Amino acid sequence: MGQLDGKVAFVTGAARGQGRNHAIRFAREGASIIALDVCGPVSDYNTYDSATPADLDETVRLVETEGGKIIARQADVRDGAQVKAVVDEGVAQFGRLDIVVANAGICNWNRFWEMPDEQWETLIDVNLTGTWKTLKAVTPAMIDAGNGGSIIVVSSVAGIKALPGQANYAASKFGLVGLTQVAAKELGEYKIRVNSIHPYGVKTPMGTDPGSLKMLEKHPHYMASLATILTEKPLAETDDITEAVMWLAGDGSRTVTGSQVALDMGNTKV
Repeated sequence: MGQLDGKVAFVTGAARGQGRNHAIRFAREGASIIALDVCGPVSDYNTYDSATPADLDETVRLVETEGGKIIARQADVRDGAQVKAVVDEGVAQFGRLDIVVANAGICNWNRFWEMPDEQWETLIDVNLTGTWKTLKAVTPAMIDAGNGGSIIVVSSVAGIKALPGQANYAASKFGLVGLTQVAAKELGEYKIRVNSIHPYGVKTPMGTDPGSLKMLEKHPHYMASLATILTEKPLAETDDITEAVMWLAGDGSRTVTGSQVALDMGNTKV
């Protein structure tokens, strides 16, 4: 018996990194998976490689290796119609929707007054508006299912404590806190919980972005804002984040909604 037997989880940004890891763990615990990823470049200002269709295929293989069922589609969270189509297809096949992890997002670096409009606008559109469109697409299906459920919004340490060189990213991740709290208040009557998680750096292509090193080489005093209390490892493992996601997805967190769960190695307290 798995912790999530019979449940259905929708994960955005599932082709690799945190999203893939969440999908695999959900499948291991008995859930069926609806997976979405853009599988391609999103912003010219990103300085790490984009996910690919082959990455999403690998997520499918790994989920199926766990014995899980999965629908995986290439779609862009900025396109609400695309997101809704994936959700509708998954619910039609699996019959319900219980868990949502709004994980899709991008990150890039610049000082705010040197940031081109396109760099700001694209990141906000993906990270903040894309998450709103995700929640908009999934909520009717979760209400109709009548099973309650859990929505987990992936924000960042930068959604609690703004970091220099990331005005666009911080604005998007702080915005997700407001979106999470409103959604929690509006969905409470349907027994749907909504919480945000706030990781520090994670060992993923985005978390090891060479663009961050270039920014810090130019402005080494920014390092003071990146200090942590737990210093044994500079970056978290994807499993570290998935453990928190599993808790929020399961009944053990049934009293928790509208909360910001800091997975930040203490960075917000420094």
